[in-house]
Parts: sequence; structure tokens; C-alpha cells
Amino acid sequence: MLLVPPIAVGVVLALTGCDDLQLHGYLPGFISGQEPTTNQTQRVSDLWVGSWITLLAVGVITWAVIIWAAIVFRRRRGQTGLPVQLRYNMPLEIFYTVVPLILVLGLFAFTARDQTIIETRYDKPDVTIDAYGKQWAWDFVYENTANEDDSVYDIGVQAQPEDEGAANTGFVESEIPTLYLPVNRSVEIKLRTRDVNHSFWVIDFLYKKDMIAGQTNYWDFTPTRIGTYEGKCAELCGEYHSRMLFNVAVVSQADYDARVAALRAQGNVGDYGALYDKDDNNQAEGSQNSGEPVGSSPNERAGD
Repeated sequence: MLLVPPIAVGVVLALTGCDDLQLHGYLPGFISGQEPTTNQTQRVSDLWVGSWITLLAVGVITWAVIIWAAIVFRRRRGQTGLPVQLRYNMPLEIFYTVVPLILVLGLFAFTARDQTIIETRYDKPDVTIDAYGKQWAWDFVYENTANEDDSVYDIGVQAQPEDEGAANTGFVESEIPTLYLPVNRSVEIKLRTRDVNHSFWVIDFLYKKDMIAGQTNYWDFTPTRIGTYEGKCAELCGEYHSRMLFNVAVVSQADYDARVAALRAQGNVGDYGALYDKDDNNQAEGSQNSGEPVGSSPNERAGD
């Protein structure tokens, strides 16, 4: 235990010389002098960094005790035979049983606390969006909570390679679906799948949630920094899983309203919801979808 104070002092001194990226454990989503990407990003980073500092301290103490024991209890010159094979030290045994238990319970408590806060839904979010994962793209429905028939939607297609025949080619950026969010507004995203299980992951937001067939998951947060952020499916879902990409554009309220108006002007009005799911068992009564894969282009599906 005598090693704990100097280790703590060393950690503090080391952290004072770190830049912003190092202070956040090399996690994405942080830019020096700017707001985190969401109201929950800092919380996730603090849990991550705090856990690693704790584990680092445990590791240093453990290795120090191992090295100390190897030196102090090494065989001396002239010693023969084997040392005593059984020797009890009750205080020591209680220590190495209780301390790990406290560490595990502590990490669990902090994780449960932060997860509970992050998973708490807003009573009345400013914006509600349905995000549908499908093989291998995304559909976004910007809900009008007062009248579903007045909602607008954006139909996505899977990422298209810039050069289909080339190795390690990039993707056509304009073909990647983009989810628009207004900055500093509370958002609730309803996560659903049209077919198999997917996972909705916005890398710089430091969070992801599964899309599970037959149920709806919710993600509530407030985006706090304007920018465009990469997203992808984080659940292996089939042949073109690697092309299941999307972007998240956090914009001003005016730009968000302009995007909704543009979708309305294109005729993308209505609830483009579960009616177009691939799984017949999860479809609403009267669905026109016969279980065939969702169309590969907006024009094909807009005419359904």
C-alpha cells in the first residue's frame, strides 16, 4: 500500500502534460477547445479513462509485489532443499480477496450509474427520428409526432465503391445516407431493423446500440457540436456489411428545417415505416411487401 501515493502523484503529473486527445484516452469525438460531440460523450470518456487509470494502478502494484517477492524470497547461497510449502497469512489472504472484490464492485457501480443516465429517455424530445437498418443501408424517418402522415423520410442505399474493380477503393460520398440532427436540441432515435440484427454506431458519439428484429430500442441524447460524423453498422449482418455506412450531420436549426423542407418538396412525405420490412412476421396487417429484399434504389422503393 505504500506504493499507492507515489503512483497517484506520478499519474497526476503525467496527465498534466497530456494533450486533449491523450486526456480522453485517445477516443474519437474530442477537439481541443471545442464542445464534445454530445451531452454524453464526456461521461463515456471519463468512465473509460478512470477505468484504465484504476487498472494501471492495480497492474503496477501487482507487478511490484511479484518482483519484490521474487527478489526477497529467492534461494540464497548455501540453501538446500525446498522451502515450506504451506504457510498461512490470514491478513494477507483477506487483503487480496477483499480488494479485488471492492474494485470489481466499484467499476460495476460506476458503469451502472453512467449507463442508467445515458439510457434515460427524454419525456418530450425536440426531435424524434426512426432509424431503420436493412441489408445493407439505412432509412430515416423524421417524425411529426402530432401527425404521422406529415412525417418525412429519407431512403438510403448501401455505399457505392468509387471503382468497383479496384482494390481498397473508397466510396461515393454522395451515395452514403446522411442523418440530419439539429445542434443543441434533444433527440430521440428509435432504432429498428427491417430484416436481420444490425447495430447503429456513430463513432465520434462514443456509443452504439443494437437493432434487434421484432423490437424497438431507443437512444436519447443532445448533439452539441456542429459537424459531420461517420457511422456504420457494428453487427455482422451479411455479405455487404462493410458497405452499410451512414453519416450524421449536426447542423443549425435553420439548416435542419431546410433539410426537412427539401425532403417534403421531393414528395417523401408519410410514415415510411414497418410496412416495408422484409420479415413478414413483423409486418403490419395489410403490408404490400411479399418478403422480397428492400429495393436497392430510392426510385424502386419510392414506387412501392
